[in-house]
Amino acid sequence: MFHRILLAATLATGPAVAQEVPFHPFDEDLARVGQLLFYDPILSGNRNISCATCHHHDTFSGDALSLGIGEGGRGIGRKRTAGEGPDAIRKRVPRNAPALWNVGAKEFTTFFHDGRVSHSDAYETGYDSPAEEWLPQDMPTLLSVQALFPLTAQFEMAGNTGENEVIGAVQDRIDLGWPILAKRVRTIPAYGAPLAAAFDLASPEDVTIRHVAIALADFMNSEWRSFDSAYDLWLAGQGDLTPAQDRGRSLFFGRANCASCHSGPLFTDHDFHALALPPFGPGRTRRFDPVPRDVGRMAETDDLEDAYRFRTPSLRNVTLTGPWGHNGAYPTLVGIVRHHADPLAALDAWTPALSGLPKADWLAAIDFVIQSDTREMARVRAAVDIAPVALSDAEVADLVAFLHALEGGDSRYGRLGIPDAVPSGLEVER
Repeated sequence: MFHRILLAATLATGPAVAQEVPFHPFDEDLARVGQLLFYDPILSGNRNISCATCHHHDTFSGDALSLGIGEGGRGIGRKRTAGEGPDAIRKRVPRNAPALWNVGAKEFTTFFHDGRVSHSDAYETGYDSPAEEWLPQDMPTLLSVQALFPLTAQFEMAGNTGENEVIGAVQDRIDLGWPILAKRVRTIPAYGAPLAAAFDLASPEDVTIRHVAIALADFMNSEWRSFDSAYDLWLAGQGDLTPAQDRGRSLFFGRANCASCHSGPLFTDHDFHALALPPFGPGRTRRFDPVPRDVGRMAETDDLEDAYRFRTPSLRNVTLTGPWGHNGAYPTLVGIVRHHADPLAALDAWTPALSGLPKADWLAAIDFVIQSDTREMARVRAAVDIAPVALSDAEVADLVAFLHALEGGDSRYGRLGIPDAVPSGLEVER
């Protein structure tokens, strides 16, 4: 299964060529089960948060926050709060919730901002992941592997120590929480029966977390595909770009050098780059690291050359999925474009007021403490992979106009959408 689109092959004035975008196949019945599971809080330790909380249709598969509010929060999108009382969050999710556009494409070879889920033979599972050798066997796609890990993350969906049996099991070993969640699912007839039928199992008792993850992946794969933007129509000779979008296109593929990283039909090279984005929040620290920092790809590879490098995001529907940056440092597209044009000048000019952090007074002491660590800030400044490009205000505006040309049409609302209810009977967040 693939989408055929037209792609500008060289500079903006160069030829357009046909290019196929292969996707992994999906099962329609499984995708519909996956839709329900995606919106069902049954997959969280405390049954109070779903995958959709941070990847909702109303916020175009993101959450509209700089740093996510997971377990303990209330509401969705910009209205989400950090909770209150004993149920309040104990830590912000350290990175921006990535959008899910076209994640079923076969060209995705890593997931998460640091690429910690990838193809590998290191553990004899076919994948390198936080589960190492304890990953379920015979996972069919990288997307299905990725779907497993928010379920086991304490501050995302699993819950805090002592709150439920899932987090208790996960803290012993990462894979021990999955059987608990699988049992919750298979004992609900509206899940157990269709999953058993889809996988030709003897009975619902044979449903495991592997089957749950595949259903989630089939939903994500089929739900958020977007190739109906103004740019696609223009390439196909079926529409026009505005003058500003056309000027922005010339800059994007030309002097602004955006396409050196945001290349191909999905506008990403799937590689990792250091941009000196301003750090804040709790950081994604390693077990031995007490400093609230995020070293990006290096946390996965342990290679100093990868320090502060993060995966290049796709730019399809980028206009819909702010704030922007791996930590949502910029609330506007103008801001993130200007940062790319001159990373160090933008880093110096950035202020905490630009961050979109729901109020949590009990976390305020650490929200921006990393900014006062002069050595860490110096390391961030020293790791920059892109050269400055002088852009006028008008040119920045034209680049932003071109990014709007990458916004999908009807596809931006998804395919199946939000279910009216879920089989567990728990609340569907809206």
